[in-house]
Amino acid sequence: MRKTISVLMGFFAIFMPKDVLAENQISIIQDSSKIEYNHMIFGHFIEHFHTQIYGGIYDPGSKFSDENGFRTDVIEALKEIKTPIVRWPGGCFVSTYHWLDGVGSERTPVYDKSWQVEDPNTFGTDEYIKWCRAIGAEPYICTNAGTGTPEEMSDWVEYCNLNIGKYGRRRIANGYAEPYNVKYWSVGNENYGEWELGARTVEEWGPMVRESAKLIRSVTKDAKLFAAGRADRAWTLPLLRNAGRHLDYISLHGYYDPRPLFHYDTPSPYIDCMMQTERPEKEIAETISILEETGFRGKIKIAFDEWNLRYWHHPWHGDLRKGFEIEARDKNDRNATYTMADAVFSACFLNSCLRNAADVEIACFSPIVNTRGGIYVHPDGIVKRTTFHTFKMYANLLEDYVVPVNVNSDRLYSGDNSVSVIDCILTSNADNSRYVLAVVNKDPSKEQSVKLDIPEIKTSKRLKNYVLSGNSVDDYNDIGAENRVVPQETSLRVNKGNIVVPPHSINLIVIER
Repeated sequence: MRKTISVLMGFFAIFMPKDVLAENQISIIQDSSKIEYNHMIFGHFIEHFHTQIYGGIYDPGSKFSDENGFRTDVIEALKEIKTPIVRWPGGCFVSTYHWLDGVGSERTPVYDKSWQVEDPNTFGTDEYIKWCRAIGAEPYICTNAGTGTPEEMSDWVEYCNLNIGKYGRRRIANGYAEPYNVKYWSVGNENYGEWELGARTVEEWGPMVRESAKLIRSVTKDAKLFAAGRADRAWTLPLLRNAGRHLDYISLHGYYDPRPLFHYDTPSPYIDCMMQTERPEKEIAETISILEETGFRGKIKIAFDEWNLRYWHHPWHGDLRKGFEIEARDKNDRNATYTMADAVFSACFLNSCLRNAADVEIACFSPIVNTRGGIYVHPDGIVKRTTFHTFKMYANLLEDYVVPVNVNSDRLYSGDNSVSVIDCILTSNADNSRYVLAVVNKDPSKEQSVKLDIPEIKTSKRLKNYVLSGNSVDDYNDIGAENRVVPQETSLRVNKGNIVVPPHSINLIVIER
């Protein structure tokens, strides 16, 4: 009862009875074309939430900070994972953010109605651009489509990209003579959600995006424009019919812990998280079908520009009568939360995007530091959480092209739910002289044998393997134990085309001619 999974297209294996075992097998699809993927898939996100900005990437009082107030240990870590793009300033924060308060010598502290704290506005547009340049990332600005207006959005574009006009001249007067040439702009955040201040109805959203896009393109004609979409025909079809001709990307968001953590910080155990690993690809497939239906597939790409396994913990967000528990947000930074479940889920998510690289061009892990981020920042240094190392492996070791493969996989069960136990992608360089195979074993306790039907592998051979795993599924990195879970370089013995990968592991296997 096995069914072959077309990994490139994101199909899923059918369920099998628990007493029937599939042979895990990976084979190249003959006569298929490889796809060059966009490294923006390894992007990140930062928001003015709790300690992500202040005390995170920006901390003028820290012994680690440079003359700009930027944490240099964070900068070096983000260079280590080759951070390609960072979305800012939100998130829910942006729906009441007015960018003019955060530029110039006289900054105006404001009460942030989204997160119900005061933001000093000392980190604004100019600081963000300077920080992006420091880490080598493209800036991606999300605009206020909640309490803001299309004109305010286009004024922000003018400030960043022109040397003329009221706002272009203001940037020059603020000491920044050269245009920033910001290419990536999003109209709004999650304006479909009732939790968003300034949420829009389906009928309002398409025209709002259309008119905002027209004004933005009046300033920068080649801007890359995004708008908040969903893997939901009821929301996204009207958006595309109204504004699709103006857009380059549909923005999707996804958080997948089956126990939403907004109000109660109760992270799900490893096996429950594994049952969610196929959801992102289903959402990608649904969005592709919407793009097909409207005729925009190939013209509009998908940007998964907020994603994580874990929802952010912010008690009573959206329940405005009850009010927030601000101090409870510290619970986001318990390093023990970020285990091999987070690392393995993140690898599966990236695999889903890479398999669908013809349609998915950008993804932004949410957030980049603190809260649920891959880096925890504290007064005496940083901790690189398990998810940091997933990004380190993928950004540094994968080749530039995704090669289509077929996968047969056994099933991993939890009660009545199941997913494929093996998740993989195969990448190659331009001339196919080097392959890197990413194999994820989701099983919490059992190693898995995988047959590799790949011509470049001889009957018996040793392959270099970079593996991320732990002594248990609950292993994590922490202050004083920063290297408990880090990638290890090992070798894999290929025996008659079979390899064995450890439980709860990410394996990047190098195959060279």
